[in-house]
Amino acid sequence: MPRGSSDIPDLRLSRIDKLVTSFMTPPSMVLTNLFGSSDADSSTIKWESQEGNRGMTPFVPPGSPAEVTSPQGVAAHSAEAAFWKEKMYCDEEFLNNLRKEGTESQYLAARARLARELKSMRGRADRRKEWMFAKMFENGEFAYSQKGGVKATVDYDIPSSHVSSLATDYKWEAGTSRDILKDIMDAKITISRDCNGIVDYAICNSTVLKFMALDDSIQTLLQSSAFGKGDLFKKAGGKLIGVNAPVMGSLLDIKNLVVYDERYVVKAWLTAVVTGGSTVNIYVDDITDFEAGGTLRFHDSSAGTYEDETISSVSVEAGYVTVSTAPTASFKAAEDYVTMTRSFIPDDKFVMFASQVDGQKIAEFKQAPFGLDRHYGIKTDSWDENDPEGSWIRVQNKGLPVLYQRDAIFVYDVN
Repeated sequence: MPRGSSDIPDLRLSRIDKLVTSFMTPPSMVLTNLFGSSDADSSTIKWESQEGNRGMTPFVPPGSPAEVTSPQGVAAHSAEAAFWKEKMYCDEEFLNNLRKEGTESQYLAARARLARELKSMRGRADRRKEWMFAKMFENGEFAYSQKGGVKATVDYDIPSSHVSSLATDYKWEAGTSRDILKDIMDAKITISRDCNGIVDYAICNSTVLKFMALDDSIQTLLQSSAFGKGDLFKKAGGKLIGVNAPVMGSLLDIKNLVVYDERYVVKAWLTAVVTGGSTVNIYVDDITDFEAGGTLRFHDSSAGTYEDETISSVSVEAGYVTVSTAPTASFKAAEDYVTMTRSFIPDDKFVMFASQVDGQKIAEFKQAPFGLDRHYGIKTDSWDENDPEGSWIRVQNKGLPVLYQRDAIFVYDVN
């Protein structure tokens, strides 16, 4: 590849950048699509958040000075922007297939692969942004890596009165005293009372929706004689195939009941040997995204087999996850790896929020500048490697979601 990759039309930076940025954020990225973005002055993101409503202007006698006012419950926040990026290597053979003349089939196959890989990279970058939004709404915080490998945590200070972990008897799946309708009404009243917001969004996954649909009191209300047309359940050929979320949302008087089943995969390489039957502390090269309660899958790279165990705890500073039971097989450091597949909205969360308060959105994404050109938003670049000959393509982004109205959210731990 003596001429380098710059003479390959499909690898010209302008074309790569146009291709990557032309991929619209996938429709499944619910929170990213709902809230907009704006540019921050620097990598230190600063914002103010509020609790309570805006009140009214007081009466004063004509000719007297105006009363001094300030927003209620205002808090100042500051956090360093999160930075995420990854790169892909294109080897000499692949690049030559993008350059070859008279080999249309090879050229088209290589071009299709390039487009597919770039779209995948863009999707992964978008999922990271969506992950931050999801953590902000469901947990009120998340951790990420900062310069020097330091683990930082941003806390959005959601009021404790807006986060409820239901007692065992009130769990939505099998609680003997559960009252799902009351729980939802209580949350709506709490948000309305505290900030004058109207709940127009509720987000859960299909597992939580199933808890709701199979609840006796909800089924009674949704009978044809009581509500709608009795069409809560979707059927095909006389068989149950799903739950009609808009019907459920209509019953709950929530404009948008979003069933969110999007998932992401976390991968890390083992940094210490795992001995079958005894090792429960699993050391990996990147601990950041693993969570207690998730399923850790051990992959044997040479045999192509895997084994699943439940994560009981995560030790971020020590760099290991602890599994409840040691795997049966043994696994090698630097050769074998682990993964965890996780839902953006897990099986035990029901999130409700008013997307706007007083006509203003309660959240947005703050884009931070990065690179020598102070770039904002997703960016692609590329460079050549001489030995072995090839080319790197990189996708990167930097920023942080911010929450302006802390009491416009209510989160239930329902199971």
